[in-house]
Amino acid sequence: MSASAAKASRKENSNHDGADETSEKEQQEAIEHIDEVQNEIDRLNEQASEEILKVEQKYNKLRQPFFQKRSELIAKIPNFWVTTFVNHPQVSALLGEEDEEALHYLSKVEVTEFEDIKSGYRIDFSFDENPYFENKVLSKEFNVNEGGDPVSKSTEIKWKAGKDLTKRSGQTPNKAGKKRQHEEPESFFTWFSDHSDAGADELGEVIKDDIWPNPLQYYLVPDMEDEEGEDDEEEDEEGLEDIDEGEEDEGEDEDGEGEDGEVRTEMYRELLQNRVRTKAAGFCFYTDCLSKGSKKARLVEPGHWFCWTQNQ
Repeated sequence: MSASAAKASRKENSNHDGADETSEKEQQEAIEHIDEVQNEIDRLNEQASEEILKVEQKYNKLRQPFFQKRSELIAKIPNFWVTTFVNHPQVSALLGEEDEEALHYLSKVEVTEFEDIKSGYRIDFSFDENPYFENKVLSKEFNVNEGGDPVSKSTEIKWKAGKDLTKRSGQTPNKAGKKRQHEEPESFFTWFSDHSDAGADELGEVIKDDIWPNPLQYYLVPDMEDEEGEDDEEEDEEGLEDIDEGEEDEGEDEDGEGEDGEVRTEMYRELLQNRVRTKAAGFCFYTDCLSKGSKKARLVEPGHWFCWTQNQ
């Protein structure tokens, strides 16, 4: 390589090195500016959170008279809250049959968010006199301790002799649907003594954020089908009668004895009457159930009937 060529090469490399240094310097400056801008965004987010909290506090106070009025109206409807819980898919999955019986005595549910809202809330369950426990009110409270960690505390349930539902591990699962995931679910009432993960209490959050804002939407779930019109109701009743007759005929064909078919049909009806929660007016799934009169039934898949009742 000639001397002139070598000199030109060194000059070119020098230019590249200078360009790289300039590029790295510009990138570093850009990163620093991005960090400054991000700090401003974070500051605005914090300011927005403070403003949003003030708005939430304002409207939380404004909602209180309406919550109170709603509670007064709900008190006029028997079994409102147990119906609401039975109709809610997540809460319903936690209810055994005895839990549901106990919740028939639940007269009032109230959610109270603390004044600054973000520090926590309390859920109060008011009960009428009942055969299960002495307490008139069961409460569970969620808040933040001095270290900033979420914690919870609750009322100790004073169970009556032999009525502690939390110690009945063999409690029969509630039959109100395929959504029952566990063969032997823990009692709903174990929730009051479970403080293992206050920061992720699913049931508490569901009651506070989903049910409490509008419990009526879950109470009315069974009645939504009725809004399809009177014609649909008539068709259902006619279809049900045909199904009833068909089941009886099928019993005669299979067993060769009409009497056995009638006995089986009556047994189905008795099963339905004994197990459908008429007071709760909730959804019920049963195998081979029949229903007539004020009750209704709809075949949802072979061998499974979807039944529900209306408050009388």
